[in-house]
Amino acid sequence: MGDRGSVIREVRETTPGHHRHALRGYLAIMAAALCWGAAASLGRAVFTGRLLGGSHALRPIGPLILTQTRISFSFLILAPLVLWLGGRSALAMGKKEVLRCFVLGIVGMSAANFFYYVALAKTSVATAIVLFYTAPVWVLLYLLARGQQRATARRVGAVGAAVVGCGLAIGIGGPAHLRLNGLGLAAGLLGAGAFAFYNVYGHSILAQHERWRVLVYAFFGATLFWMVVNPPWAIAAARYSAGEWGFMVVFAVVSLLLPFSFYFAGLQYLDATRAVVTSCLQPVFAILFAAAFIAESLHWLQAVGIVIVLAASVAIQIPDKGGEAPTDVRLSLAE
Repeated sequence: MGDRGSVIREVRETTPGHHRHALRGYLAIMAAALCWGAAASLGRAVFTGRLLGGSHALRPIGPLILTQTRISFSFLILAPLVLWLGGRSALAMGKKEVLRCFVLGIVGMSAANFFYYVALAKTSVATAIVLFYTAPVWVLLYLLARGQQRATARRVGAVGAAVVGCGLAIGIGGPAHLRLNGLGLAAGLLGAGAFAFYNVYGHSILAQHERWRVLVYAFFGATLFWMVVNPPWAIAAARYSAGEWGFMVVFAVVSLLLPFSFYFAGLQYLDATRAVVTSCLQPVFAILFAAAFIAESLHWLQAVGIVIVLAASVAIQIPDKGGEAPTDVRLSLAE
């Protein structure tokens, strides 16, 4: 595109097999959102002591440690598993592509997690989620600016509805209140930008490579990055208990390894806009888990928000009559 004369070719696929793949992508993203929702409730239950029968709570774990251990444990679990099942060929990839995966893991996945937790610590749950789930807007604006998608009424409406629905679902206008803080606001927007980035960038990488290979190298790059930022001996000095280490391992699997495995599977079948709008189901599932297992009340406005998010996630999947199908964009560079 631009100076390099890139050509955008929109491919409209209407075969039954294609629609089955689109449904598979939607269900995979939904499964990822379900895992993230469960992880949110798990974290809250542990830190309030409810998971341990109310006797005592684990020490609060800071955003840096939580982000670092989630991705490091995920790498330590996934890499040996992929090597065992597929051999060294399962991880064969050129240096340039490995570096792209490193960028995905560091600038995308790690940054999204870290800045979200900073926003959570500096503001409130409602504020952090509202800021983070502006990501569908940034994805759509980027793809529109690049000419890779068209501003159809259904697409713009679904993105807007998803953002509004998330706000209502977490209790804005009802039990929840926004709490503004300069650092928290900046962190929330940076987290949303990183989330938007790994949807767009990850989709382009997954169009060329198998997702397990991409995940391993993305986790590896992020693990190396965090080891430089926060060396292992600094973590050891914190003297976490066996229970806290156990929680961090379980939390890594539930909140990162499983959901990203599902999410990257979905990105292979859905474009970035459809994927990121569907991901807005995460706060919906978190709220439902909290209502079911932590006995938190559900305000009627939250129920309205849940319905709106569900409707948006379905509406965005419907192909436009004269436009793109769920995998609507292919880019080729004309040298």
